[in-house]
Amino acid sequence: MLLLCRVSAAGRTLRRWGSQRDGGGLLHRALSFSSGRCQGAGPGEGGAQPAEDSAQARYRDTVLLPRTDFPMKLTGQKLLDRELQIQQECGFADLYSWQRARKAKKEFCLHDGPPYANGDPHVGHALNKILKDIRNRFEMLRGRQVHYIPGWDCHGLPIELKALGELGTSGLSPLQIRQKAREFAVGAIARQKAAFQRWGVMADWDKCYYTFDGAYEAAQLKVFQEMHSKGFIYQDYKPVFWSPSSRTALAEAELEYNPEHVSRAIYATFPLVTLPPDIASEEGLEGVSVLVWTTQPWTIPANQAVCYMPNAKYSVVKREDNSQLLLVAAERTASLSALLGTELQIVATFTGSQLQGGVCKHPTIPEKQVPLLPANHVTMAKGTGLVHTAPAHGMDDYSVASHFKLSVECMVDEDGKFTEMAGPDLQDLAVMTEGTDKVISMLKACGALIKEEQCVHSYPYDWRTKQPVVIRPSKQWFINTESLKDKAKDALQKVRVLPESARGGLLAMLDKRTYWCISRQRSWGVPIPVFYHKETGDALINKYTMSHIAKLFKEKGSDCWWELPIETLLPPEVLKKSKAGPVSEYLRGEDVLDIWFDSGASWAAVLEESDPRADAYVEGKDQIGGWFQSSLLTSVAVRKKAPYKSLVVHGFAVSEKGEKMSKSLGNVVDPDVVINGGKDSGTPAYGADVLRWWVAESNVFSEVQIGPNALNSARDSINKLRNTLKFLLGNLQGFDPRVQAVDAKEMYYIDQYMLHLLHEYSMKATDAYGEFDAGRVIRLLQAFITRDLSSFYFSVIKDRLYCEPEDSLGRRSCQTVLEELLDGVTRSIAPILPHLAEEVYLHAPGHERDETLFKSGWIKSVSVWRRPGLEEAMEGACAIRDSFLSTIPGKNAAQYDVTVVIEPSLLFELMESLQEEPSSTSSQLAELMMAARVNLTSEMPRDLPPDALLSHGTFLINLEGGVIREDSAYSIAVAPTSAARCPRCRRYTAQSADCLCPRCQTIVSQAQ
Repeated sequence: MLLLCRVSAAGRTLRRWGSQRDGGGLLHRALSFSSGRCQGAGPGEGGAQPAEDSAQARYRDTVLLPRTDFPMKLTGQKLLDRELQIQQECGFADLYSWQRARKAKKEFCLHDGPPYANGDPHVGHALNKILKDIRNRFEMLRGRQVHYIPGWDCHGLPIELKALGELGTSGLSPLQIRQKAREFAVGAIARQKAAFQRWGVMADWDKCYYTFDGAYEAAQLKVFQEMHSKGFIYQDYKPVFWSPSSRTALAEAELEYNPEHVSRAIYATFPLVTLPPDIASEEGLEGVSVLVWTTQPWTIPANQAVCYMPNAKYSVVKREDNSQLLLVAAERTASLSALLGTELQIVATFTGSQLQGGVCKHPTIPEKQVPLLPANHVTMAKGTGLVHTAPAHGMDDYSVASHFKLSVECMVDEDGKFTEMAGPDLQDLAVMTEGTDKVISMLKACGALIKEEQCVHSYPYDWRTKQPVVIRPSKQWFINTESLKDKAKDALQKVRVLPESARGGLLAMLDKRTYWCISRQRSWGVPIPVFYHKETGDALINKYTMSHIAKLFKEKGSDCWWELPIETLLPPEVLKKSKAGPVSEYLRGEDVLDIWFDSGASWAAVLEESDPRADAYVEGKDQIGGWFQSSLLTSVAVRKKAPYKSLVVHGFAVSEKGEKMSKSLGNVVDPDVVINGGKDSGTPAYGADVLRWWVAESNVFSEVQIGPNALNSARDSINKLRNTLKFLLGNLQGFDPRVQAVDAKEMYYIDQYMLHLLHEYSMKATDAYGEFDAGRVIRLLQAFITRDLSSFYFSVIKDRLYCEPEDSLGRRSCQTVLEELLDGVTRSIAPILPHLAEEVYLHAPGHERDETLFKSGWIKSVSVWRRPGLEEAMEGACAIRDSFLSTIPGKNAAQYDVTVVIEPSLLFELMESLQEEPSSTSSQLAELMMAARVNLTSEMPRDLPPDALLSHGTFLINLEGGVIREDSAYSIAVAPTSAARCPRCRRYTAQSADCLCPRCQTIVSQAQ
């Protein structure tokens, strides 16, 4: 049923359309087609305009020009006052509660990832919150009950550090620290919440969630309890990322990698004191030293082994410059020769597996010997192919130690300094600085240092203090993510990820993390509900102890962990059920939970219990290794499914140059300044809708640029939209669609056609919102307004709007469509521009004054707007119109007569439906052509004027899926009209310049 409009004489290609033929000449079937566009005329062509000469001035009051008090532009304080007035009058604050109370068949749940309560609102917040709000408002408009509870992440080191400032923690009790941190977080939440409300974000702002609330903490402990009971949470002594600057363990998600970190890398020798049995019989291997490379020289004192790759080839080489024998990987020989600046002569070569049983002498601890051991983590990309292994300071090293039962002694304290165990020469030296200097000096003194070099590489830093971290072992609480990884991957396969490219990052993060350290050595957080035996140090933690603590937290908040006596935390009935000794034998634990566990358990605390699975989680790409993952792991561990059905991963807000925002660069964009203007007059007040348009228009799946250019562009786009809305409102003055609307079947064809295009636009906009693609909505809107309305429909209908009798069928038909267009356009943009949408609705006809747009639903386009024969008639006419306008480029179409010649055919019948008479100045075809007169005939007239312009084209009609095809040819002849311009309507249909055209004569006489 598709009908294809082929290339016309003007060389323009029209779209495909559908139809079904009927014996009566008009076609009867429901319309279904995609938008094609006819060539538009200039803004004033053929339309009525206010006349200025004396003759035209006489009739000015008889022309129905647009009238509205809707302002085309709002700026400065007037704009800000209007937005706040709209929020007040239209009930923005109560909208969320209203929609929660109404009945709805479906719910849409968008779970809010809690922003961190440690600072002022920034454009990253704006990008995230507005993106969510656009989708929520769309879902609410189309009748769904939206579940959206804003939250805040309130615990953690950054808040603690900012709250304490210069004071530090010295001399303060945990409760004093917590009190200051809580006060700081509450202040930050208040500032952020006020900003989110000003941006127009829909929520019940009195019912948010906070991770420091007792009820939230209790729900979090329930998740902890279930994971512990299933064996996913355990305590162990092993290496973790440790921040000396924060004096706490960190998880992978709390690290940021500095690609410009400079380390002092060294090549050092470990003398081989016991040759491996498989090569002991080889000659000339006396005095061989194993050569290792490391970027962390301070870990050498903790060395427990040297590892090799079992399947690789290794060679003993002799240095040409000093005859030293070195054991290295065969494939690293050439690069090492270049590095050392000497030839390396190969003495013997063997496989790595033959190195088993070899023993080395530790270079800085004379009495210590370390074995050669096989390991899979050895690579040949850098170094020597032999890896110095310090189990206390490396994750892979620890794995080797676990397998071979090596010691995991820690020589580094919580401040990142060597302990007494490292020896008097190193004790109390900071390992990353003077400790490294001293170790290198010791290696040099004993002849073990072969070479030192600067190495620039990526190194983990504490994401808050911006200082390097170390890896050191400590007794911590862990989640066994290795055992959850496969289940999490399976769950993730059922989740829709936007953009799909982000899925790889999520899977990579799961692979990277074998365990998750969830304990922190700080005060501001949720205490881990564990008690330790004073003598043995054994942990007392079970379902009885945890349930009791969770109940206390729900009633009193987690401060009670420090406030209450241990006898209340560990009462006799709990001790009895736990089969534990008297309470006097126990101490309460001092660690708190990782904040990623806090927020990662939000699904359990916030989502509805009936199905605690959100339709969407929407956050920045940094949450791929953060909240997205912690939520997934906790949910899969407890419920064996993901807490979300879809993930939306957006980019970061950056400057217009694409740079990360920073105060030092002076490129930080403050959303408060964007809305309210800056102190200097050069920074205008844009208002909240401009900020929202910026979010909507951006490609949020990449980095989102913001600055004066982007904001000015957004403001200009909104002003252009206001201009269109003002035109629509102005022409609806005095029109009430409830009593004056024209039934679609009685409308002019072009009016019906616009309803169809509106229906098509609304369907596309609906689909785009459902894909989190507000940018596509804006592009669709701008194309619809520019191509279908301003350049086409508005130009065509101005004469009918301004010059026809006020209550005529033609004018009411047109106004009916304008009201539908106003309503459809306003609703389609409402999720993005709620202030503007409600402002328009206050001026719009057809509803009670106290009704608001957001309480009245989505676009009301319906398929009944389709009419038999409509698309064929209109598209055929548009093809002919294109040919006509192409023959007179830049000229006023109203000054020409057009003769349309079509042989008897379906196309001729379609044109007859638009113009029954052979010649007309007032037919629907004449209106569409915007010409003075249209002649419709089946033969080219012989008496054409000598200056007539001819053009030819074809229009292909494809019916019933190709069963009926008809390629209809047409010709047009264009000649200047002999008629004069009417002083009232300015159409060239009058007998003389001082005489009204027949139509206007009738209208004026009837009005007198």
